[in-house]
Amino acid sequence: MSPVLKVDNLEVSYGDTPAVRGISLSVDKGEVVAIVGESGSGKSTTAHALIGLLSGTGHVTGGTVHFDGDRIDNASEKALDRLRGAHIGLVPQDPTTSLNPVIRIGEQVAEVLRVHGLATKRSAKIEAIRILTEAGIDNPELRARQYPQDLSGGQRQRVLIGIALACKPELVIADEPTSALDVTVQRRILDHLDARIAETGAAVLLITHDLGVAADRADRLVVMSKGVIVETGPTAEVLADPKHEYTRSLLAAAPSLNSALRPPRPSSGNPILTVKDLSKTFRIGRGVTLDAVKNASITVERGHTLSLVGESGSGKSTLARIAIGLETPTSGSVEFDGTEVTSLRGSALRALRRRVQIVYQNPYASLNPKLHVDQIIGEPLEAFKVGTSAERSARVAELLDQVALSKDYARRRPAELSGGQRQRVAIARALALRPDLVVLDEPVSALDVSVQSQILSLLDDLQSELHLSYLFISHDLAVVRQISDTVAVMQSGNIVEYGPTAQIFDTPQRAYTRELLAAIPGGSLDKETAHA
Repeated sequence: MSPVLKVDNLEVSYGDTPAVRGISLSVDKGEVVAIVGESGSGKSTTAHALIGLLSGTGHVTGGTVHFDGDRIDNASEKALDRLRGAHIGLVPQDPTTSLNPVIRIGEQVAEVLRVHGLATKRSAKIEAIRILTEAGIDNPELRARQYPQDLSGGQRQRVLIGIALACKPELVIADEPTSALDVTVQRRILDHLDARIAETGAAVLLITHDLGVAADRADRLVVMSKGVIVETGPTAEVLADPKHEYTRSLLAAAPSLNSALRPPRPSSGNPILTVKDLSKTFRIGRGVTLDAVKNASITVERGHTLSLVGESGSGKSTLARIAIGLETPTSGSVEFDGTEVTSLRGSALRALRRRVQIVYQNPYASLNPKLHVDQIIGEPLEAFKVGTSAERSARVAELLDQVALSKDYARRRPAELSGGQRQRVAIARALALRPDLVVLDEPVSALDVSVQSQILSLLDDLQSELHLSYLFISHDLAVVRQISDTVAVMQSGNIVEYGPTAQIFDTPQRAYTRELLAAIPGGSLDKETAHA
């Protein structure tokens, strides 16, 4: 039996710069093959090259790609259009740029069925609700009437997964399909992919920086570095006995629930942020409201890290936006360094902006695509007139180095960077003004494990050096375990459990918290690294 996907000596360049150099791989029917590696290693470029979706100056310079026995690397755009969606489903990495902001969610899901002749205009609407339900979307009838910007990042990603699976394709190319998802929904989505494979024999090419997901879900691993495959083999064998030094470094950097907790810091009794009885209700339609946050209270101590965890849509980001003055509450109070901030205006609000910075979940949407990287990082310094031009340039260079980007990236634009590289730029910009409090909204979800480790280490060092305080929002509990002093667990707008990190992880009191912990991927990874 021939493989569903066969790649031989594929070469891809952007302009004259090689990005993928002579890679070969195959995916059999019913098999999951995961490509892992650092940002910029060529993973996503490989995925896009397979189906003719390279951006900008990207082009295939050599090799062949066969799908179901037919060569497709030289296929016409019309032929590829017939394959994409119907026979090859793609889950893209960035949900913000992949969904049309002026078309309702349900219509976007229905469109793929109509385009490929699998439903009428009327039946497509019904099928769209079913697809959203299978993708783990809560209240799918309501969500189908909303626009992408009305959904959380994780919800938007679930919509893309539903679209990719809608036509029951023979091959699914999943490019970081769960990077924006909380662990429980991630498990449901990956379980759904597993079920699809069992039902139809579909093949999956999984592109991921999450070694936990790859360890749990892939039959074979393909490890890429600098555009080449450095190691490949059955997942269990690669994890148990990695042959290449690069693979060993990836495994060493992967966050693990076996790692030691951060040593508890004594309470300072000096809060930088105090939120009391906070509530927020959104009006989302005629006569329809959504209680996003309900009577929430948290305290971030100076020099400490409080992490908010919970499923997408649980209210984490909304609470954080209210806490730093980017959203008004329906009720409740917020004090920053002893000052009530919900009523601040003008110069007082601007002064708060300098002392509080935020790193958003989606770096592509938060970075100006027209600016170069050095301009993006230096923008806050110019806005607040910090230092001379030479001093600002030196600060930008220092920040690039801190987030593991060479000076060569200074004159690139966001579109020329990988997802992980864009997130590093966003983190550098947030640190530029040396704020007192940094809100980190999924700050490392787009990063490969080695850079993730560097960023977390950097954040820890900066916190100790500058006495920074962090409000850390994440669905990755292995990361939360490493960086947090205190954890607040949110569910449906409520804080259901709140306490020191060790207490939450070692003796969780609520069933919901235990469910979150049980859903964390990488159990086999933990076993292998512990054994090693």
